[in-house]
Amino acid sequence: MFEDFKQKDSIVVVYTGDNKGKTSASIGLMCRALGRGWRVAYIQFIKNWEVGEHNFIHTIQPLYGDSLYFYKGGRGFYDAAGLSAKDVSAADHKQAASETLDEAIKAINSGDFDLVICDEINNALSDGLITKTAFKRLLTDRPPTVSLCFTGRNYPTDLLGYADIATEMKKLKHHFDDKFIAKKGIDY
Repeated sequence: MFEDFKQKDSIVVVYTGDNKGKTSASIGLMCRALGRGWRVAYIQFIKNWEVGEHNFIHTIQPLYGDSLYFYKGGRGFYDAAGLSAKDVSAADHKQAASETLDEAIKAINSGDFDLVICDEINNALSDGLITKTAFKRLLTDRPPTVSLCFTGRNYPTDLLGYADIATEMKKLKHHFDDKFIAKKGIDY
């Protein structure tokens, strides 16, 4: 049945949309890749506060040694629904995003990883913290065997042609709309 199918050397995965599940999907992808013996770099844009996925990654890192690299960049929300990080200037946000982008580029080109996940990078792009030119270079100037995963809201539709798998998380309902704050263990 699959005799006419081929396997790509690398895949670009996008998780985008306005609802929960993008980071969770990327964590699942990380687990699947590690379970297959892949080396994974998880580069986190935006989230600098304590979240469950950071605790999880720190807990499993010793089990995977050099096969799992985690970098937490960013300075918090930037102009997201009026919830910008307090006392962080636009320049500070841009500097942190630039440093995190540099870390992603280094991981992609290092030869040390099979999969590089850039969590919340779409937000950094749509908020103007990184340029579209720099973002597009991640897609076009990478080694042919390195798979990528980009998460966050507002993935540019004009770049969908570079993605092999693109999933949009569509909000049907979210408790924030009813003025409930994030629930520890569910939302972060």
